[in-house]
Amino acid sequence: MNRYESTIIFTPVLSDEDVKTKLKSFRDLLESNGAQNIVDEHWGLKKLAYTIEKKNTGVYHLFDFMAPAETIAKLEVQYKRDESILRFMSIKLDKYGVEYADKRRQNLGKKKSNKSENLNKEEATNE
Repeated sequence: MNRYESTIIFTPVLSDEDVKTKLKSFRDLLESNGAQNIVDEHWGLKKLAYTIEKKNTGVYHLFDFMAPAETIAKLEVQYKRDESILRFMSIKLDKYGVEYADKRRQNLGKKKSNKSENLNKEEATNE
C-alpha cells in the first residue's frame, strides 16, 4: 500500500450540500476500493492562480490516504466523469512527503486547539 494525496478543485457555483455529497461519494469509492486512514482537509473557497472555465475561484479539498495503486486509477476516472471538478491532482508521497504531510496535519490540529483555547480565554475575561 502506498500513501497518496489527492487534491480536487470544484466549481464555485456548487452549494455546500452539493460539495458534501460529492465528497462523500468519493470517500465511499476510496473505502470500497481498499483505501485506509483517509483524512479529509476542506480548504474552502480560494482564488485560482488563473481563470479556468471562466471561473476565478474554486472550492479546494484534499484527501490523504493509503491505498493500492489501482485505486488511484478508479478514483481519477470518477474525477474525469464529474463535470463540477475544474482540476484535480493525485500524487504518491515518498518518505519525505509522508513526513511533511504528518507534520502539517499535526500543526493544523494545534492551530485549531489554540484558537479554541484563545476563544475560551476571551469569553472568560468578558464575563
